[in-house]
Amino acid sequence: MIKLSAKDPVRFTGDMLVYFLAETGKKSVPCREKAVCMAVKTAWKSGDFSGKSGQSYWFYPSSAKQFSASRVLVVGLGKNKDSEADCCEQLRLAAGTAVAVAAKLNVKTLMAVLPEKNQIAPSAIASSITEGLLLGNYVFDKYKTLQKNQDCTNEFPSEFFLHDGGLTHLQVRRGMNYGRRAALAACKARDMANEPGNSWTPAKFAEYGRELADKYALKCKVLNRQAMVKLGMGGILGVNQGSALPPKLVILHYLGNKKWPTLMLVGKGLTFDSGGISLKPATGMEDMKYDMCGGAAVFGAMQVIGSERPKGINVVALVPATENLSGAAAIKPGDIITHYGGTTSEVINTDAEGRLILADALAYGIDRYKPDAVVDLATLTGAVIVGLGHHRTGLMATDDKLASRLMQAGELAGEPLWRLPLGPEYSKQIESKVADIRNIGGKGGGTITAACYLQEFVGDTPWAHLDIAGTAWDFTEKSYVPKGPSGIAVRTLVNLVRNWKIS
Repeated sequence: MIKLSAKDPVRFTGDMLVYFLAETGKKSVPCREKAVCMAVKTAWKSGDFSGKSGQSYWFYPSSAKQFSASRVLVVGLGKNKDSEADCCEQLRLAAGTAVAVAAKLNVKTLMAVLPEKNQIAPSAIASSITEGLLLGNYVFDKYKTLQKNQDCTNEFPSEFFLHDGGLTHLQVRRGMNYGRRAALAACKARDMANEPGNSWTPAKFAEYGRELADKYALKCKVLNRQAMVKLGMGGILGVNQGSALPPKLVILHYLGNKKWPTLMLVGKGLTFDSGGISLKPATGMEDMKYDMCGGAAVFGAMQVIGSERPKGINVVALVPATENLSGAAAIKPGDIITHYGGTTSEVINTDAEGRLILADALAYGIDRYKPDAVVDLATLTGAVIVGLGHHRTGLMATDDKLASRLMQAGELAGEPLWRLPLGPEYSKQIESKVADIRNIGGKGGGTITAACYLQEFVGDTPWAHLDIAGTAWDFTEKSYVPKGPSGIAVRTLVNLVRNWKIS
């Protein structure tokens, strides 16, 4: 889908050639290609195109001697940024804008010429542009029939080329491959989330886990209902009671070296959430097929980890997968369950089910794999949307170093996090009179009390919880993020693992 080309951009014969120009505030066009400077000069001087972020300007070359491409597009980067994270995001946004323009013009082949940005390495430039192109090029049309959609006018590019723009070729190739792997994994996570609940089931999670294991030489283990009964996983089993489909606990393990530290990832895999007996409102319930985005993010990250096989860290990923429905045997408000390890919980609200399945996965994973650090991800609470909107993922952690690593990884990915507190005053809200804990803590601090529930199952292991309910879909509007599932946290986790050894 994307290749590095050594061909002179002027001689590129595809549908569109793209240059990225920074906003300088000056009248001269900041581009090394003289033909581009001449073509854009009038628009630049008049202010119709000044390099601002989101701006674009395209033209037909006046002759084949000038350019061989059918069209030439210039995209604004905005003013130069200081930090690496800001520079990377600037490039992703510009690349996403380029794809949006190309789609409107039904461009099939596109070459992007990398810009100079002295603040960051050539590999980071190439990675960011690649991510922006591939993430911005995403569309989910699996269930669209050709006969019904013949009038669809916008078609996305099918082939991308990068030109190093004079930057170090080897670094550019490395960055392009990094960006490609991360972007395609995020797109796969979007695909999983876009699948309807009658297609992406717990069994499908298990099937895909085995596919990843076979393709990337990972270890895969799937616990079925019988195994969960034997192990005492009352949380997963309780949530699953109302569903006709059996639950699965899917485990993927990348073991590089037994002497290396182990990072454990846990992703909520609720393939459809009706709320159970505590039924959700009908309006918007169709979006509850997205309640497995945490599991999708974890599998997306494992796709990259399996491909790159990083040194210095082992990674084990667990996805507890089930539906939450209101069948005849469904768990009821007031019921008491027993989690893996013996902790009892009073179920006050059956729609607070994510913490029930995550608790079993966390307790079992820590007991079985003895990780050095744990990160869980879940579309867990509506309260995080009230607090942070759809712009930042909520982060709660028991370890400052782990929290800092995640914050940095998220900023670099353009997926910012915001840390919220934990403490005994919040944990007190989930105390129960009839069991060890209860599964909700009242209206106040709902995101935090949900995390406190999970904290009961991690012991002294450094742990961080990411509540992605506000960012997994309807994320901040960006040129490279479509409406619907965003694929959030895949690239954050990838950055976390890639930088683990040097952190």
